[in-house]
This record gives sequence, C-alpha cells and structure tokens, in this order.
Amino acid sequence: MLRIPALVAAILLASPLALYAEEAPPVSTLLGAGIWSRPAYDGADRNQVVAIPVVRYYGQPWFARTTFGMLEGGARAELLSGFNIGAQLAYEGGRDSAESAFLASHHLATLAPSVSLGVHAELEKNIGPMPLIALLRYRQDVDSERGAQTDLRLTAGIYGSARLNAGVFIQTTWANAKSAQYYYGLTAQQAASSGLPGYEAQGGTLFNAAGFLWSFELDPKWMLLGSFEGRKVRGDALDSPLQQSSSSHYASVGLAYQF
Repeated sequence: MLRIPALVAAILLASPLALYAEEAPPVSTLLGAGIWSRPAYDGADRNQVVAIPVVRYYGQPWFARTTFGMLEGGARAELLSGFNIGAQLAYEGGRDSAESAFLASHHLATLAPSVSLGVHAELEKNIGPMPLIALLRYRQDVDSERGAQTDLRLTAGIYGSARLNAGVFIQTTWANAKSAQYYYGLTAQQAASSGLPGYEAQGGTLFNAAGFLWSFELDPKWMLLGSFEGRKVRGDALDSPLQQSSSSHYASVGLAYQF
C-alpha cells in the first residue's frame, strides 16, 4: 500500500493535478440536483444515467457535501491552519442487476445501497496561486460483511475567474478483504448459480481515478457545475470474473442555488 501514495504524490508534484475551487473552503451553501452517467459497477461495460443531489454546506462544526466524490455529512474541526479532521456518514452505492445484462444473465443478486461511518483528514494550502487539497478518508460500512475502504484524493484548482472555475483531481481507493470479496468475489454458491468460476478477492488497491471538474456562475444565485472522471480497476478486482472492462467513466452536470 505504501507504493501507491508515493506514486500519487509524485504525479501531483509533476503536474498541476487535482480539483477546482469548488472543493476549496466555500463561502456559500449550494443546493441543487443534476444527472450522472455512471457504470452499473466499476468494471461494467455500459453506463446508466441517474439523478443526483448537489450539496455543499460547511457550518460549525457540521458539514454536508457531494464535492469530494460522494454524498457525505458529519462534523469537522480545524486543528491547525488549513488542517481539518472530521467524522462522516456517507452513502455507499450498491450494484443493481437490472442495470447490467451481464449480471442479470448470470443470475447475480442486486447489492442494495448502504451507509458507511468513518473519519477523514484534510490539508488545504496554496502553491503560488494554485489551491491544493489533500483528503484522506476511511469508510467502514455499517454492514460488517461489506467491509471498509480508504480514499486518498488530491485536488488542485487550475483556473479561476469571477464566474468560471476549473480543476483536476486524482484518487486512489483501497478495499480491505471483506469489501473486495463482497463486491468482486464469487462464493461457491454464487458460482454454481451463475456459471462463473468461484473467486476469492483479497484486500488492496481497488481503483485509481483522475478527472476534471468545473463550475460556472449563471448569476449571483445560480451555478452550473459538472465533472468527468476516468477510473482504472486495480488489484484483485481486476481479475474478478465480474470484470468486463478495466476502465470506467463517469460524467455529471448539475444546477445549484447559492445562498
């Protein structure tokens, strides 16, 4: 696991990678909705379009947001200038067999969405005019069988004006053995019913991702925002019989009200 954070850090220092002002400490609250094109699961060969919320709220100490890759909320506190720690409750997506002809044809059950509890640390600073944010986040599913995952997300603004902001990000996510097996393993019973070979997934790197984000103020109250993200499945998940493609793509566009 130590090799991946070092690699991600090297990539960040070599190029102006990571997110836009949308993930910098905000001065306003956002509330809105959008549409999201995403695969049935990482490794699926086709995308689905679904509705998503757009939320950004930072209070003292409560917060809620969708700007760091998932819907989450909780409490946070600044320990040092630019360094925050917190605890969060987060929405964890499942896997709907109705969205994948492959899953349906192999009689693989739907995995319902769930919720995780976790902790995170964020470091915010500027290198010259470029804002940088590093986020380390641990998520333990409330269903112990679904295991835990850890995210390292590095973000940086690459353009900012009175109305338009843009940036890029990279992220690596690891899964423990329970999480990898739940999402990508196949028990003997599942293998018998699906016709696929049994598979036991171990913990390790789950995926690497990189993406682009933007926001545009239509007027002082309304904002358009969107994103594009590419993911590469890694580790034992890559060798799972469920994999149809090693690459997945996500895209979103939304409209939010500022207040």
